[in-house]
Amino acid sequence: MRSDDLAHCKEAIRHGSLSFHAASRLLPGSVRDPALALYAFCRLADDAVDLNDQKPQAVLTLRDRLDLIYQGRPRNAPADRAFAAVIEDYEMPRALPDALLEGLAWDAMDRRYRTLSELFDYSARVAAAVGAMMCVLMRVRDADALARACDLGVAMQLTNIARDVGEDARERRMYLPLDWLDDAGIAPEAFFADPLPDERVRGMVKRLLREAEKLYLRSEPGIAALPLAARPGIFAARHVYAGIGGAVRRNGYDTVSFRAHTYKSQKLGWLALSVLRSGVSLITPRSAVIYARPLAETQFLVDAAARVPRPDNVWGDGRTGALLSALAQLESRDRAGA
Repeated sequence: MRSDDLAHCKEAIRHGSLSFHAASRLLPGSVRDPALALYAFCRLADDAVDLNDQKPQAVLTLRDRLDLIYQGRPRNAPADRAFAAVIEDYEMPRALPDALLEGLAWDAMDRRYRTLSELFDYSARVAAAVGAMMCVLMRVRDADALARACDLGVAMQLTNIARDVGEDARERRMYLPLDWLDDAGIAPEAFFADPLPDERVRGMVKRLLREAEKLYLRSEPGIAALPLAARPGIFAARHVYAGIGGAVRRNGYDTVSFRAHTYKSQKLGWLALSVLRSGVSLITPRSAVIYARPLAETQFLVDAAARVPRPDNVWGDGRTGALLSALAQLESRDRAGA
């Protein structure tokens, strides 16, 4: 990786993802540098869709950029060149960034999620896929460790969704499960027109954070399966993101009127706790939770990163077909708009 490309990635993360930037300080250089390249590309991808009025075209452009990266001919841009170097050095399975691309395609289609399982499907693509890629950067291909990394990714995404309910509503986006809204007697369009943090909405935010907390706890035994030098950084990511959930709780689960924030002093405390917990993990017996089955919604990521063959060919036809279908829908919308 070129030093100037790495410097660009560091700067992008410093401004674009304060939580990851804080946690990355505890990663060893051998993991931190490729992780910065990975996160810079993911940040670029997310912003390219989220901040673009032409979302379908933005996703299709990202598809083309990813194609060039995997062909070894990245665009002449720092994040693309850096990510291409990471893919080559670590033999990153194409299925993992493809999963992220599929999640972004769902965002571009304003897709909504009927059940919690469907929300897990989305979270698997936009967050757990990144967790699986981080394991690949640590040279960890153990299926149990990968499953726990995916748990952590889904937990982080649920935390983000809980924090951003009001912000998303003002952009006419809805990530809360629709069946939860039905049970509460709330129509999405009515909520968009007048988003209020009433007891029903705050109850759904609380419920979502409870699901996240279960997954944070499930993820922890997987951290002990990572290289020792990488554990403090991953513990830090776990505590920093869970801390966002703590801020939401302190605001009475109102994420319509307030956007939860954490403070530098808190982050420093979580970083210190993460170093301490990494040392304790050396003398603590391995938890049986490490062997828990992956979430059904993240199984395909575990299989891809662990290089597990799929005899039923679901990975080849089904997964690729799902991505191509989403991209075809976007292409159709883009042409219609043009």
